[in-house]
Amino acid sequence: MTISVNDYKALSKELDPEKLQKQILTLLLKLQNVERGSLWLERDGMYECVEALGEKSENIKGVRISSQENSIVGWVIRHGKMTIAEAGDSRHYSSMEKNFKIKSRLILCFPLKLEGQEVYGAVQVIDTSASGEQLNLDPAYLTMLQDMVDIGSISLRNSIEFQKQRIEFDQLSRTLSSIRNNKTIVGKSQSVNKALKLVQNYGATNYPVLLYGESGTGKELFAEEIHAQSSRAQKPFLTQNCSAIPENLLESELFGYVKGAFTGATSNKSGLFEAADGGTVFLDEIGDMDINLQAKLLRVLQESEIKPLGGTQTKRIDIRIISATNRNLEEEVRSGRFREDLYYRLNVLPLKLPALRERREDIHLLTGHFLSREAAHSHMLPKKMSNEAMAVMEKYNWPGNIRELENMVKQFQAMVPGDTISIKDLPLHIVHPGTKPPVENRARKQSEKTILPSDQQEALSSLTWKEMEYAYIMKMLEKFRWNISRAARAAEVNRSTFDSRMKKLGISKNN
Repeated sequence: MTISVNDYKALSKELDPEKLQKQILTLLLKLQNVERGSLWLERDGMYECVEALGEKSENIKGVRISSQENSIVGWVIRHGKMTIAEAGDSRHYSSMEKNFKIKSRLILCFPLKLEGQEVYGAVQVIDTSASGEQLNLDPAYLTMLQDMVDIGSISLRNSIEFQKQRIEFDQLSRTLSSIRNNKTIVGKSQSVNKALKLVQNYGATNYPVLLYGESGTGKELFAEEIHAQSSRAQKPFLTQNCSAIPENLLESELFGYVKGAFTGATSNKSGLFEAADGGTVFLDEIGDMDINLQAKLLRVLQESEIKPLGGTQTKRIDIRIISATNRNLEEEVRSGRFREDLYYRLNVLPLKLPALRERREDIHLLTGHFLSREAAHSHMLPKKMSNEAMAVMEKYNWPGNIRELENMVKQFQAMVPGDTISIKDLPLHIVHPGTKPPVENRARKQSEKTILPSDQQEALSSLTWKEMEYAYIMKMLEKFRWNISRAARAAEVNRSTFDSRMKKLGISKNN
């Protein structure tokens, strides 16, 4: 049997190391007409089997042996040349053959080397036939096989280096993205430092994590940071809010479904768990999950397998689950609304996130962080908080936590015309918490104040729609010093619409 041009092309263009390892071994086994073989790489003074095919391959793959132990693979890597070993050869790694009850009549092993003769691994094919005469050992044929292995070896090393560079590039891209989006955990308080220490410790494991705390405390951000510090960082991080969609839809979102599972299921669809294979799934508001679906989630945690909606076959998956809740799950367990066994499975590594009122020293840092981020998004210089305004904000209890603070900063960026945010720019319920008006009244009063001065509010009902629109647009333009883009943004319309309304009403800076 000879090697085709297509075989060489396939070896030279594959960029995925795992696929290429299997490709090299599969081709070599086909050319020697045997079924068993393995491919080994030298790593940290050990020889690791990164690919195996044939009998007991699932046991052999992943095996690591010391470079000091006797093995045919080790001999080939040390000497950098092909070898043939018969049964009983002292170079056999006898302990592995004994442990896995494998009998090898004849082993043919080739070095994986680069052009400079650097050897970094070996690939071997094994004859297990009774006669031990299955392999083609013609010298010319073996030379052809070694040439093929040399080409595959260079391609494999290139693909490994390419993968390393791609991982470094992805890490750099995520870092730059985090810098651009300011998507980072901000704080220097003792409670935040304690939480970040746990994040670092938890990142080094694969156990489930349960984040709990009030709404708006940044649970998803902490979950993403745990994922980023774990060995799964290069794999997907997918999220699902368990209270956002109905139970039947949540099940299909998580587990997927097969064609015909329900009306409208016209094809198979993978779920979130399958899509995140190798990575992390973040389940927010886990306390809102239906009790029936909890049983299926428990099976995922116990067995690492899923069954799509309407399916009969299970699928093995490898995921880490991080969940979050603002409920007291122990109370939910006592009331029968949450499974006790699932609670203990999820709560292996608990992490309580502090409310913003419990970390008041971070309010100043967070406010500055959000002001800088919103200014960058708007291509403007960041606004500053006056000392008096900041003192008021630090006393406020922030029932909506960080989310409430973030939204308020966005309002400052859009509505405050000057460079400094003062007490008069703060909402009434921040300055005087006891006089917090209802949301709808607060919005109505704010809109009336924006259109007309307070002493003219009674005249509002006598104005035509056109007059009101004219007054509003003029107020916005004056507030933002005739910066039309900022005025349009504050009015929550696009620039072209704002321009159109100005022209229709005859508004221009010249007149």
